[in-house]
Amino acid sequence: MDTPPFTLRAIDHVVLRVVDLDRMAGFYRNVLGCTDERTQAEIGLYQLRAGSSLIDLVTVDGKLGAMGGAAPGAEGRNLDHFAITITPFDDDAIRAHLARHDVAIEQAGPRYGAEGEGPSIYIADPEGNIVELKGPAFD
Repeated sequence: MDTPPFTLRAIDHVVLRVVDLDRMAGFYRNVLGCTDERTQAEIGLYQLRAGSSLIDLVTVDGKLGAMGGAAPGAEGRNLDHFAITITPFDDDAIRAHLARHDVAIEQAGPRYGAEGEGPSIYIADPEGNIVELKGPAFD
């Protein structure tokens, strides 16, 4: 097996093609606590900071987003899901926060991730992308 000349460390960024930029940016800011990082409106790119990673929102009618074809919808999504490691993982507090924002929990329970088996909660953003809120590995 050929070993690459680098070591993988973490997810750097995820790019989501979006129809309603304001609604999607509001979800990632208000529900998940992302902050604005950088905007390149001329190409339809809006970047949000998610801890040490970025979530890029690309408008489907912008220069970058148009290259991806049809907009995400009921017949298909951009990706299956992506996971964001969160801390602390206080199940009751997370559920209460999501309820305040009218965000339904799609699935919950232990899942295996980059740090091992730990708690997770799956939710959907306003355009149907599944986001896993991943807690630390069980001790």
